[in-house]
Amino acid sequence: MASSLKKLITSFLLFFFYTNIVASSEPSCRRYKSIISFGDSIADTGNYLHLSDVNHPPQAAFLPYGETFFSVPTGRNSDGRLIIDFIAEFLGLPYVPPYFGSQNVSFEQGVNFAVYGATALDRAFFIEKGIVSDFTNVSLSVQLNTFKHILPTLCASSSRDCREMLGDSLILMGEIGGNDYNYPFFEDKSINEIKELTPLIIKAISDAIVDLIDLGGKTFLVPGSFPAGCSAAYLTLFQTAKEEDYDPLTGCLPWLNDFGKHHDEQLKTEIKRLRKRYPHVNIIYADYYNSLYRLYQEPTKYGFKNRPLAACCGVGGQYNFTIGEECGYEGVGYCQNPSEYINWDGYHLTEAAHQKMAHGILNGPYAAPAFNWSCLDAASSLIFVVVRFWSKDAVAGRALARKVSLSDQGSNPGGGGSYSSIAAGLSLGDGGLLSSVAAGFVAGRGGLHSSAIPGF
Repeated sequence: MASSLKKLITSFLLFFFYTNIVASSEPSCRRYKSIISFGDSIADTGNYLHLSDVNHPPQAAFLPYGETFFSVPTGRNSDGRLIIDFIAEFLGLPYVPPYFGSQNVSFEQGVNFAVYGATALDRAFFIEKGIVSDFTNVSLSVQLNTFKHILPTLCASSSRDCREMLGDSLILMGEIGGNDYNYPFFEDKSINEIKELTPLIIKAISDAIVDLIDLGGKTFLVPGSFPAGCSAAYLTLFQTAKEEDYDPLTGCLPWLNDFGKHHDEQLKTEIKRLRKRYPHVNIIYADYYNSLYRLYQEPTKYGFKNRPLAACCGVGGQYNFTIGEECGYEGVGYCQNPSEYINWDGYHLTEAAHQKMAHGILNGPYAAPAFNWSCLDAASSLIFVVVRFWSKDAVAGRALARKVSLSDQGSNPGGGGSYSSIAAGLSLGDGGLLSSVAAGFVAGRGGLHSSAIPGF
């Protein structure tokens, strides 16, 4: 058996080396070395918390925010991880640290400028329009200018120059723009007034992308909007006794969801224009709307309770949401099983919903164009074959292979240590061979722990 296993491993090593070489010459598949993020609360990993007055901390500074995964509040507006966190895990990168208020933190593998309440348009614009937006003045342009200001410092602490650093990064451009609509909606502005903001918001997002392209950015993930007509906050704000105003399948408000689609169509049109202008840049549209809306359409299929429109954390009314008595306030309770809920606090989503959305974006079909992970698949295929051959369990083999492979996507697969250990393993017996192959991937993949491979 040892001889046949060695031949099998040797064959797949040749395949692995070949696909690695071919994939490395394919520009559409990249191993991202860092994540650079701009946006609002959907991606804020702690910036707003650090920017807030210590005597008046935000709601996300208190439990039950963060209780599902981190066990403590981190400034994330959810019970646990956000979409950006699941993207970082998928790429084998650390969780992206907030820039504002961070001390003695390395930003070499990621930096996050997203701030709760942030808008695509500057605060001065809303003041001129008489719209209150007093959560933060860290709009998209302020975030971008802050990044430009610290860029020389970031590059100086890296082994790469600035253009190379941006070229090796996945740049998350949002979600941003949602608050530009939220503020006027909650001030009872007409939908026609609010629609006039859309081209201005799209231009602000586009201008930011162009600025980052000029600095060396090569890959952008640009999210669209959410189905606002399914959020507990909007369902409460625009609650009506007219049954015909609601979608009979989901219970959402179609007219609000149609508004989100209007934004998304204009955003996709602008992205197409940018792709033609910059054919060497990969601008990926993340369909947040449909990746989330499917959960409302078939909640039980994805592990959620039926008609999951109520907020997990909140109080009062049909949707467990009351403005002024929101999650994080004293006396406001929360559900026992957040994983059964889509809506977390009325405005934001649960970790479970974020996870489903991230999976649909990274693995399809909710990214256009789809991510190309072909240069990352060879290692997964090799590990799968080894484990399956050894265990005779295809399901376990595939799961384990995926787990090992995803532990360090974005790194250089099989650095010198991994190849030498795999090669050395070919001269050992079955058990020694498998252990050495596993050890090789550990040696060549800095973020992978041997504990990821049970039994080795």
